[in-house]
Amino acid sequence: MRTLLHSLILIFCVCLSLQASPSPPDETGEPVVVENDTLFCIYTNRGSFSPRNRAKSISEIITRLGKRYDIQPDSVSILPDEFTTDIVYGEKVILSLTDKDGRQMNMSREELAEYNRNVIVNTLKEMKSKHSLSGLVKQILSFTLILLLQYALICLTNWAYRQSKRKIYLIKNKYFKPISIKSYELFSIDKEEKMALVFLNMFRYFLITIQLIITIPILFSVFPQTESLAMQIFSYILTPAKKIGMNIIRYIPNLFVIGVICVIINYIIKIIGFLAKEIEVGRLKLPGFYSDWAKPTFAIIRFLLYAFTIVLIYPYLPNSDSKIFQGLSIFVGLIVSIGSSSALGNLIAGLIITYMRPFRLGDRIKIQDIVGDVVEKTPIVTRIKTLKNEIVTIPNAHIMNSQTTNLSESAEMGGLILHLDVTCGYNIPWRRVHQLLIDAAEDMPDILREPHPFVLEQSFNDFYVTYQINVYINDAKKLLQISTCLRQNIQDQFKEAGISILSPHYFFMGEMKQ
Repeated sequence: MRTLLHSLILIFCVCLSLQASPSPPDETGEPVVVENDTLFCIYTNRGSFSPRNRAKSISEIITRLGKRYDIQPDSVSILPDEFTTDIVYGEKVILSLTDKDGRQMNMSREELAEYNRNVIVNTLKEMKSKHSLSGLVKQILSFTLILLLQYALICLTNWAYRQSKRKIYLIKNKYFKPISIKSYELFSIDKEEKMALVFLNMFRYFLITIQLIITIPILFSVFPQTESLAMQIFSYILTPAKKIGMNIIRYIPNLFVIGVICVIINYIIKIIGFLAKEIEVGRLKLPGFYSDWAKPTFAIIRFLLYAFTIVLIYPYLPNSDSKIFQGLSIFVGLIVSIGSSSALGNLIAGLIITYMRPFRLGDRIKIQDIVGDVVEKTPIVTRIKTLKNEIVTIPNAHIMNSQTTNLSESAEMGGLILHLDVTCGYNIPWRRVHQLLIDAAEDMPDILREPHPFVLEQSFNDFYVTYQINVYINDAKKLLQISTCLRQNIQDQFKEAGISILSPHYFFMGEMKQ
C-alpha cells in the first residue's frame, strides 16, 4: 500500500513537471549547455566536483550520446538509490542527483530526476534527427539546394548586369549630356558611359558579395558539426560591420564640424582669390603693392589657410588621439623635412625673389654668363630662354647667390648703353675717328637720339688706340640685332673714309714679315 501511494505521488509529480518547469533557486547555477542550448543548471557540488565541473561533464556526455547514430533516446532511465538518483543510458551514468539538488530546485530528488530525464530525452531526440543517416541526407539536400539557389542568384545578378549594360548603350546619346567647365569639357558622353559601366559593375560585385556573406553562414549552419563555426563566421562579418556602423554614426557630429570648417575656409579662399585677380589685372590698386605680387601672395595665403584648416580639423579626425596616428604624423613630417631641405631653400629664395622684384616675366636678364628672357617663374626654379633659343632652368637659390642684371628694366629706365670697341692707328686723327663712329651710330634706326651717342677712348696701346662707341637703346630684346647692325655701319663708314680698322694681331704679323 505504501509502495502504491509512493508511485501515485511520483506520477503526479511527473505530470506537474511536464506542465511547468521547476522554479529556479535564488542563487545562480552552472548551465548544462548542449549545442548552444541550455538544458538545466547545476547548483550544488558532488564530492570534489564543483557545480561547474559537473555541468561540463554532463554536457560532454549528452553531446557524445547525441552524436551516436544508434542512440535510442527512450532508453534513458532512472536508477534510484538510498542516497542518490542516477539518470543513465545503458551502463553510462549521465547525471547523479542528491537530495541537496532537489532542495535547491524546491523539488524532491525523484521529481527533479524525472524532469531532467525528460529534458535529456527530448534533447537526444533532436540530436538524433540531426545526426542520423536520414538527417544527414536532409542536410546534404539542404546544402545542395542552398548552393543551387545561390548559383541562381548569381546568374540572375549577372543577367541583370548585362541587361543594364545594354540599356546604357541604347540610352547614352539620349540622356547623357557632356559636362563642361567654361570651355573645358570635363566629362564627355563616352567618359560618362564608362563611369556608368564602372559603377554598375561595382554594384554587381557588391550584390554578389552580400549574397555570399549571407549564404556562407547558412551553408555552415546546415550541418551540426559546423553550426558553431557558422555563428563564428557570421560574427566575424557582423561584429566589424556593426562596429564600423556605430563609429560612423558617432562620427557624424565631427563630420559636420569638419564640413563647416572646410566650407568657411573655401569661401575665404575664393574671396582672397577674387581680390588677387583684381589686383593682378590692375582693376584694384593698393599703395606699395605691385600687381605681380598678387599671384604669389595668393598662393602663400592659400597654403597657410590650408595648413590652418588641417590644424582645425585634426582633433576631429578618427583616432587622432591615438599614439600610432601621432607617431605616423611625426614620421611623415620628419621624412618631408629631411628630403626637402634643398627644395625648401629654393622655395624661400623664390619668395624673396618675388618680393625683391629683380626681374619679371618677359624681361631680358643676365645671370653670370647666361643671357636670355624670363619665360617662367616658379616657387622653386626660374626658366630662361637664351639668345640661342635654349631653355635654361636655374634654381632660385642659385639666383639669390649670383649677380643678376636686368637688361630690360635698364632699357626702360633712361635707356641701356650698348658699346663696341674699335681700334685705329695713331696716324688717324682722333677727332676723325670720333666723328665716323658717331655718324655710324646715328645712322641706326633703333637707337635713342636723346641722350646722344658718345665715344670714349679706352686705352693707348703700342701701335693703336682703342675707341669705344656708346649708344642708348630702349629695347633690350633687340640688343643682338642692334649690335650687329652697328658693326656693319661702322665698317661702311670707315671704308668710305678710306680708313682701316686695325688689330694687334695684324701689326704683329707685319713685324714678323719685316
